[in-house]
Amino acid sequence: MQKNASSLRCTLGALSVLLPIFCATAFAQQENDKEIEVIEVTGNASNAALLSPKQSLIDGPFGDGLSIQNIARSVTPISAQMMEVLNITTLQDILAVSPSTYAASGFGAPSLPTIRGQLGELLQDGVRRQAGNNGFGVPLSFNAIEQVDVVKGPPPVLFGSSQRNGGFVNLQSKRASVSKQDSKMSLSAGRWDSYRAQIDTSKVLVDNKSGLRLSYERIDNGDFYDFSGYKSDSLYSAFRLVPNSDSTWDINVEYYDVEFTDNAGINRPTQNLIDKGLYITGQGAQANGSLIPRAGSVISPTGEVRINRSQVLTDPGNINTATTFLVHSIYRRQLSDNARLKNTTYYQHLERESIAQNSFVEIIDAANTAQNRTELAYDWHHSQQSIIAFDVRYNSVLGYSQFTTEADAPIDLTGPIMNRRIPLTSEQQARLVELRPGVFVSPGGQYDINGDGAGDFSLSDTTDSSSWQTGLAVQHDSQWTDELSTSLGYRLDYYDVKAQDPIAPQGQMPVSDSINEILQSAQISVSYAITASLTSYIAGSYNEATSNSMAGGNVLGSDNTINELNFATNNSLFEAGIKYAPSDSHWYVDGAWFNQRRSLRNRDGSNTGVRATGLELQAFYTAERFWFNAGYTYIDARYDNSATSQGSRQVADAFDNTRPDIIQGTGLGSPNFTPFAASNTQVQGIPQQSLGLNGGLNINEKWSAGFSGIYTKSYPLDFLATVLIRDQFTLDLNTRYLFSEQLALRFTLNNVTNEKNWRPVFEGGFFGSTLVFPELPIHGEVKLSYSF
Repeated sequence: MQKNASSLRCTLGALSVLLPIFCATAFAQQENDKEIEVIEVTGNASNAALLSPKQSLIDGPFGDGLSIQNIARSVTPISAQMMEVLNITTLQDILAVSPSTYAASGFGAPSLPTIRGQLGELLQDGVRRQAGNNGFGVPLSFNAIEQVDVVKGPPPVLFGSSQRNGGFVNLQSKRASVSKQDSKMSLSAGRWDSYRAQIDTSKVLVDNKSGLRLSYERIDNGDFYDFSGYKSDSLYSAFRLVPNSDSTWDINVEYYDVEFTDNAGINRPTQNLIDKGLYITGQGAQANGSLIPRAGSVISPTGEVRINRSQVLTDPGNINTATTFLVHSIYRRQLSDNARLKNTTYYQHLERESIAQNSFVEIIDAANTAQNRTELAYDWHHSQQSIIAFDVRYNSVLGYSQFTTEADAPIDLTGPIMNRRIPLTSEQQARLVELRPGVFVSPGGQYDINGDGAGDFSLSDTTDSSSWQTGLAVQHDSQWTDELSTSLGYRLDYYDVKAQDPIAPQGQMPVSDSINEILQSAQISVSYAITASLTSYIAGSYNEATSNSMAGGNVLGSDNTINELNFATNNSLFEAGIKYAPSDSHWYVDGAWFNQRRSLRNRDGSNTGVRATGLELQAFYTAERFWFNAGYTYIDARYDNSATSQGSRQVADAFDNTRPDIIQGTGLGSPNFTPFAASNTQVQGIPQQSLGLNGGLNINEKWSAGFSGIYTKSYPLDFLATVLIRDQFTLDLNTRYLFSEQLALRFTLNNVTNEKNWRPVFEGGFFGSTLVFPELPIHGEVKLSYSF
């Protein structure tokens, strides 16, 4: 620990020296250029400066129409131009641009962002979207998205707290125009029979009064990985109405249907697998000799072979589908010279079906969420502003799950496909309920059938629950002098929650419970302008958050009650930063130091605290012929004198010691759910240091080229640090050629050096001793865009 503390002090010291030097150098290089050369990024003329976050306006988290330098938090806005240039199409693509966003693979289908070493929230237009639980859920379509704002740290009081506090991504939806109409079509094809088509058209209905925008995207992808694929349809429409000079009304609707793969990567992650690609063979056996994977199975190693990285833990018989329907409405009105009204309304319906041959089940028959937030902003005079927000959110979930009989380590991936399948025994079926023929799920409550005083069923996340969240927030912003400004915020949330068992065992009365809780959150920030271009700030926040299950639902515990501690997880943040944003220079630079604590309620009722301390630095430069971006992260995430757990203690537990020349096994068997005592151990699965570099060059008026690279420092894959993911880097190259003002062709080559990189499968390190995800080898994509 002393070594890590020393490393942190050295890094902080070095960067505290480098940042002023960097800013001073930027000051010295300020130019009086009156024009910036135009480059083409979408087939239409676009200003290179739009790639810089200085030009982005951020709506929602701390008010509307704010520039990045006026927000006292670490933020990375990713504009539509940057999304186009770097081909950002998934949540994991943002880690190339934004510091502190390194993420696990999310079983190959991430539905939530990871920020500062923990899961964050996914919002759209300032409202939380239905997503997955713990990162595995519904993949995200970017068809409806115009800009991505990555905000580090807990959500502000205007948004209110919920389950995840690492940070959040706020997706800004595409808007219709009332003054300009254009259309764009793009077609792309990539390796492994991967195809994508999109058409986006905007039409003015009545000049300066109303406009309509339609966007459709179809993805039909094969995959490098065995038995994998991705197919989706997204239909998006946006309507804008400007009834008068004082108001606007934006309405957008999206229908999204997706079929995807639950990809668990490669099991048995030994150091030899990470370093040399060598996999230990042999099917695990139960104590009774059965080769069906089950908890406690032990493997007698039969050899060590080089495994194909495409040979992952998937199954052609698995089902993973989801359908969602979203509606957003945002109404703005200037009530007077001093008062502004904003009303945001949101509705989402989600259905999902995941049935795996290894006995995992997650079925959401219906998840419905509706929210309305009304904000009133009032300028007392030019230096004082208050925002009052009243928020009502309703969420209901009817869903069924079963994850108690999975066993990954015993499966020999080099054997027949039947090795991977887990038919339930009659004893296991007796502890579950049959939802439909052949599909068994956990009940939504516990029952003592035989009267021995102990529950007779296995519990997962099955629930029929509903919740009302009513919030009142106040934020007051003050400009005391030309240099000094402050912001204060406070919020109260009242929760009214009900949950019942939707599928009680035969002959049992369904159990149910309800609970009412009040949660608080507060924030404060102070900004000081050192010069007109250089601003410093400190910020702090505290919130009481919830702990939810799939789709934001609430479950009954083993005592058939809703645990009140699920509404009392405490989170805090202290952050200090500096932002350099000169109006007459091509530079933008910022840096932030943070100390953030989050508390997460575990399934068994225990509480795990994690404290993350670190430093983030990002810089953008846009010149006449080129642009450049760099982002650096140092994060020291540790358990805060807290206990944690892992699916198995270490990978060696899965093996006996009959082949010590291959591995010195313990013979304990795996999975063997292992709790670890309270400690300050480094959180597994998170690199302490990472660096992202991106850039582009205009070779001539028609031809441009660019690159994107990511480096991560070595880090432990499991809690005991018996296996390390080594230092890694990935380099992508791209080039683009304009045949005309309308027609452009782009070619991207990803992982050009064909690195054999690895990544954790799941957030939080629970599967660190069981699974690891092999990243894609070298692959290319060609994209043709036509604007009309």
